[in-house]
Amino acid sequence: MNNSKISHHIELKNTSVTDSFWKAKRELVRTEVIPYQYEALNDRIEGAEKSYCIENFVKASKVARQIKEGKSVPVYPADKWYYNGENAEEGAFHGWVFQDSDVYKWLEAVAYSLESCPDPELEARADKLIDLICSAQLENGYLDTLYIINNRNEIFANLKDFHELYCFGHLAEAAVAYYNSTGKNKLLNAALRFADLICATFGSDKIKGYPGHELAELALVKLYEVTGDKKYLDEAGFFIEERGKKPYYYDLVLGRETVEDNYHYNQAHMPPREQREAVGHAVRAVYLYSGMADVARLNGDEGLYSACRALADNIIDKKMYVTGGIGSTPDGEAFGAEYELPNGTAYCETCASIGLMFFARRMLEIEPNAKIAAAAERALYNTVLSGMAEDGKSFFYVNPLEVVPDEVRTDTKKFHVKTVRQKWFGCACCPPNLARLLSSLGEYALTENDSAVYVHQYIGGSYKTKNALLELDSDYAESGRVRLSINPKKTFTLALRIPEQSEGFAVSAEYKTENGYALISITEKCVIELGFNFRPRLVKSSDKVVANRGKAAVMRGPFVYCAESIDNGEKLDELSISEPPVFEYENEKLTVDGYRKDKRIKIRLIPYYKWANRGENEMRVYLKLRQNKG
Repeated sequence: MNNSKISHHIELKNTSVTDSFWKAKRELVRTEVIPYQYEALNDRIEGAEKSYCIENFVKASKVARQIKEGKSVPVYPADKWYYNGENAEEGAFHGWVFQDSDVYKWLEAVAYSLESCPDPELEARADKLIDLICSAQLENGYLDTLYIINNRNEIFANLKDFHELYCFGHLAEAAVAYYNSTGKNKLLNAALRFADLICATFGSDKIKGYPGHELAELALVKLYEVTGDKKYLDEAGFFIEERGKKPYYYDLVLGRETVEDNYHYNQAHMPPREQREAVGHAVRAVYLYSGMADVARLNGDEGLYSACRALADNIIDKKMYVTGGIGSTPDGEAFGAEYELPNGTAYCETCASIGLMFFARRMLEIEPNAKIAAAAERALYNTVLSGMAEDGKSFFYVNPLEVVPDEVRTDTKKFHVKTVRQKWFGCACCPPNLARLLSSLGEYALTENDSAVYVHQYIGGSYKTKNALLELDSDYAESGRVRLSINPKKTFTLALRIPEQSEGFAVSAEYKTENGYALISITEKCVIELGFNFRPRLVKSSDKVVANRGKAAVMRGPFVYCAESIDNGEKLDELSISEPPVFEYENEKLTVDGYRKDKRIKIRLIPYYKWANRGENEMRVYLKLRQNKG
């Protein structure tokens, strides 16, 4: 680990996104998505699956009050992943075991939105919700509505399955974000009380447990960074180091002997610092890797960083779709084998690509790496955006690369695929996750240290760094043109990522290249013009990806393109692109010369993130290739 390259992201309060493309998406989140999701959390969206989130906090608040008053409270079973009116009593917890996390992610999105656009009415609504959450906290700091409502005697009894530490992680993230945005510490104090209970419960001389669904690791690091209390960093390190030790903690709790490495799903099959292949539930994995990268950076842990590098390479080189989607199989919402990347059954959970961005940002803080930054860009402009409709009021949980509606309805292997975005989900982790990412997007563009500023994503806006004030005027997504106005506070190096998809680039300053970045010495106030050549191009998979042999995807700039039957007629499998391809481009839309069987046609393509916004129809990213014989 090269300490001279270690940097940190620019805090949200020092960023202002003005990028015309991204400003519109963020404004949609502020004006439509956040209000809509609040209604969903309160179960007020007609025709949507019930959330139960706010209802559970109301129930837990009542229980906490009764316990404080010395009254007896009922006990209900806490033995399922999902509870509703058919399998749980009216007064019991309802929803998924991780239901609390949706509220916390919504609050985190609100915090980021308030940072960039103050809104007294929204802040008052959030404050009222925080009051409700805090009223449900037990005297010892415990805060998870499933066990508070159903059975206080089983707290921390099933770490593998029941998500208490995962929900704590989202509470801590929301609390830090809300404190940083508003200066209000009520939720932060609640998160710290819960964190103190966790630190007092788990450790090398205490219970040697660790989260089944990771997230507490990176959240504890955030608490360390906001408080300076090293016990939170140490606890994050403990969870990472304890994970995967034999005999497995989960087996010991169940009173059984460990006979095989049977916890790949939880990334607990071996110690994380020994892992080199991304396996198991994809969202859990990248959340864990994010925490590992944080701990590696703060502790200068070369061994842990080496594992992170290997895992990042494994994902990007062998397990990531062209869209930046990860997690190829619905069996466990998991990574498949290397190069196992089917199109029609792809899972590609929106949360997984968001988690990949979390991991990438932390890796870029340790060391600039153009390949990792490019992977984050792929995820952001394609699978992340695909997860939300253009009106902000319906969502995809999974993001396949090929959809035939009739097959989805009849093929049991495609049970997870939706042909249109849904109003909400009972398991609604993706919509608020998307809202919090887009609301905090300024934190993903740049990193800096004492001697350098690194531009990883060309998101237009103002960035106040310790080295300089940067005004980044970006038409990156459309024309590939970027203009940087730099007002330096001292001499520093400006490092500009060279996009992998650019066929040549122009920089209006002397530079040298290193690790995929153009390095420019900045000594005085200046303007730097960048030009990237984003011509449409074919992108082929490795021959090891069986599903894509003889096919190609189309990209222009950061966008992957797809064909829909609404533009091209049904049976998209009959289409083939002429090779070499002849493209025409106008206003985000592409046409390319091709064939339907043996008939010459123009194939119309749209950005992948826009698919399914015009009703249910076929969609396909990879199309067959056909040599043009003139």
